[in-house]
Amino acid sequence: MGQRVSRQDFEWVYSEEPHKTRRKLILAKYPEIKELMGSDHRLKYAVVMMVIVQLISAYLLRNASVLTLLFFGYAWGGVINHSMTLAIHEISHNLAFGPSRPLANRALAIFGNLILGIPYAVVFKKYHLEHHKYQGDDELDVDIPSRLEARFFTRTSTKLLWIVLQPVFYTIRPLMLRPKPLTMLEFYNFFAQLCFDVVLYYTLGWKALLYLSGGTFLAMGLHPVAGHFISEHYMFKKGYETYSYYGFLNCITFNVGYHNEHHDFPNIPGSKLPQVRKIAAEFYDHLPCHTSWVRVIWDFAFDPEIGPYSRIKRRTLSSSNCAEENGADNKAE
Repeated sequence: MGQRVSRQDFEWVYSEEPHKTRRKLILAKYPEIKELMGSDHRLKYAVVMMVIVQLISAYLLRNASVLTLLFFGYAWGGVINHSMTLAIHEISHNLAFGPSRPLANRALAIFGNLILGIPYAVVFKKYHLEHHKYQGDDELDVDIPSRLEARFFTRTSTKLLWIVLQPVFYTIRPLMLRPKPLTMLEFYNFFAQLCFDVVLYYTLGWKALLYLSGGTFLAMGLHPVAGHFISEHYMFKKGYETYSYYGFLNCITFNVGYHNEHHDFPNIPGSKLPQVRKIAAEFYDHLPCHTSWVRVIWDFAFDPEIGPYSRIKRRTLSSSNCAEENGADNKAE
């Protein structure tokens, strides 16, 4: 049902991603931006508060009907859990305790992960940093849909289904396209989550567990806050591969909408990204941006010119180039 997507392939380019170049230009003109780099001490308190609120909510809803659980999971708990995934995104860049305390950052991420229902935090970091270093890379950037997704979800009805199933694809795509050996931190993440889920089940019951895990799934699919998944890198204007969103939902998503600014300076906390835009306004004001994540979802579903193929791609770097890129970008991450 619905019009078929007109694109038959990704947008292939032969230039490097734009953020490294823009970062150098901005720092050359505005070296004071370096003062914004570092950690956000409030992040850990936000994580703890969200965990407490969700545990209280799960307790209050432990005897609710399934319909009530789904409603509050979508409208309340899912929003908090989605916000937690974006707190974990911040923590993946060591923005809670700084780069000198990596284990403290990982421990906080695993703790915040508990209310999501599934282990997520450690494996997310492993793939997300590659998305920054190799943005658009044909093999290394697993943020880009697979060809199977792009070929199947080509009509309005199937694109809507793809949006609903986004949490599934974001979970299995990296594991299928670019599997990596498990690390001890991933085992710790899995074990902590399993213990939490079992304790929650035996103390508050299956409905409390459904409220938390179901809310995670619902709010990462066809949901206003999930619009950022599409708004960040899908090509709504030819030649532009990263887009910022300057709307009110930034206040509950750790300013993830400031996405050009984030990719330019991933070691600046989200709370300070508006200052980056203010200081270096001439570098951002001319870039296409979004003002509504709901509109982004609508356009993606109903515009035949936009679909999973609407991503910019680059040929995979050689192994030697990858090593050089890793070394060059370690400071930025």
